[in-house]
Amino acid sequence: MTQAMRQAEGNMIYTVTLNPSLDYVVTVDNFRTGITNRTSSEQIYPGGKGLNVSTVLKNLGIESTAFGFIAGFTGEKIREMVCDAGITAEFITLEQGMSRINLKLKSIDGTEINGTGPEIPEKERERLMERLSVLETGDTLVLAGSIPPSVPGKFYCEVLRALSGKDIHVVVDASGDALRRTLPLHPFLIKPNHQELGELFRTTISSRKEVLPYAGKLQELGAENVLVSLAGEGAVLLDADGNFHQAPAPEGTLVNGVGAGDSMIAGFLAGWQRTKDYDYAFRMALAAGSATAFSESLAQKKEVEALFGRVSTAVYL
Repeated sequence: MTQAMRQAEGNMIYTVTLNPSLDYVVTVDNFRTGITNRTSSEQIYPGGKGLNVSTVLKNLGIESTAFGFIAGFTGEKIREMVCDAGITAEFITLEQGMSRINLKLKSIDGTEINGTGPEIPEKERERLMERLSVLETGDTLVLAGSIPPSVPGKFYCEVLRALSGKDIHVVVDASGDALRRTLPLHPFLIKPNHQELGELFRTTISSRKEVLPYAGKLQELGAENVLVSLAGEGAVLLDADGNFHQAPAPEGTLVNGVGAGDSMIAGFLAGWQRTKDYDYAFRMALAAGSATAFSESLAQKKEVEALFGRVSTAVYL
């Protein structure tokens, strides 16, 4: 892409999904072990946290480029479905292995069987780093999801170091050490949920009020913006200016919690790109996350717009 084209399109958003999947989502009425069960509904779609972010951004009218690794016939199906959705896919095809298939039982809340995925050799990781070198000042990079066993746990840190000095907004959506290691490198945004936040500090968090001191600690450790989701309890944002934004989730019926956190990141980035206003971005994040939770698939623009007006925030200086 030429510099003139980039200026015409504005700053770019890129997402990285190290271990994308085909998600096979099924409903099984009266599921029982030890017998043959049959589905009453089924869906299949490309999965992975970064791909979810790209999908919701696309639904909100914002383009992004999806990076990641794929392998085998499942990998080619992931590429095909991502491209069919109108998302620019810059996947690296691995010579060995097969992209994973994740089985998700909708009728049994939280029950999943996730595949392992292919091994990612060092030379292929270096190819990804070369592709990330095209990012320029003002671009946004989303590093989302767990780091596969074949990839060093410090990989996200390596990416941040490689991009340091270019004034790129890096979003990290990971848990445990994968997140903790990135904090001294000052990611633009991190988005732990309340359980992940509790695990970082060896405590239990169940309310928005309980989030506040721990979000402050994460900011002290280096994160610029800390967005914490609490499922039905809503969310809290500690922004780079030191202000807390908090709101309950809008009322609605939980249909599908898969991808709600990824939708929050997409909503936040869409709101930030549009206004550069943290409160607006926070409201967009909560609206997008709720829109996904209340529907069969990832958030659509009309659903997000309808919920946006129902998010009432409080700001603490």
